[in-house]
Amino acid sequence: MTILVTGATGLVGTRLLPRLMAAGHDCRALVRAGKPAPQGASAASGDLLDPSTLPAALEGVSAVIHLASVFRTQDQDLIWRSNLDATRNLVTAVQDHASDARLILASTGRVYESQEPRQRPAKEDDPLDPTPAYPASKVAAEQVVRDSGLNWAIIRFPFVYGDGDGHLEAIPAHAAAILRHPASRMSTIHHRDIANAMTLALDGAMDRRVVNIADDVPVSMLELCALAGGTLEDSAEPLNDPWAGQCDTSLARSLGFKATVRTIYQAAQEGLF
Repeated sequence: MTILVTGATGLVGTRLLPRLMAAGHDCRALVRAGKPAPQGASAASGDLLDPSTLPAALEGVSAVIHLASVFRTQDQDLIWRSNLDATRNLVTAVQDHASDARLILASTGRVYESQEPRQRPAKEDDPLDPTPAYPASKVAAEQVVRDSGLNWAIIRFPFVYGDGDGHLEAIPAHAAAILRHPASRMSTIHHRDIANAMTLALDGAMDRRVVNIADDVPVSMLELCALAGGTLEDSAEPLNDPWAGQCDTSLARSLGFKATVRTIYQAAQEGLF
């Protein structure tokens, strides 16, 4: 299978491509002109914000995995252009030049962010109305994909870690900065299981579905900070929103998804950070 991957040089893409190629797929990385593709993948020169560059990149592809996104910036206009406008351009190009290809959009569990406390882990059909630009732009991008008429799948990632990506190590400073309660929990996923989910999606198991993925056990901020070598201030204050950051994965499991890194403690024991 020939797969075009956007965001192939990002933290998820550089860890996903080798696994896809090891599974026998021909991976084509969308990169800006003059930039190299990750080792083993072919380079397709293009820019998601320049629609004229996309048709050649899509020639002969069987699937498109759209990982590219922007969120680590205060530039809200850049976030919206990179996450929504870029997705619109890609969808239009696939419609016009690769309409039989399967389009898989990587989204985020942050779409469930809400001002109101949740009564359970977030499910795929829950109402969505996040305020920050990043999750709001991803909700809008999801809708573009869902309305495209293409054969699509949307996979919502929780907190992603492992394979030396540095995410876990950043948790102590992040948790302290946003005053996370030490007992609050969040769903997590290792890069290895992102690849497993993508394989299922490429095989058609998630066609025309929005699917949450995560490992088996949400982990507390206290535990995450400890595993990252940091600390978090103790607290006996009530936890006001106990389900925030946790997603329901029953749909994914019914479709055949099974985490192989079942908990973050398994990752620690096996040296998978």
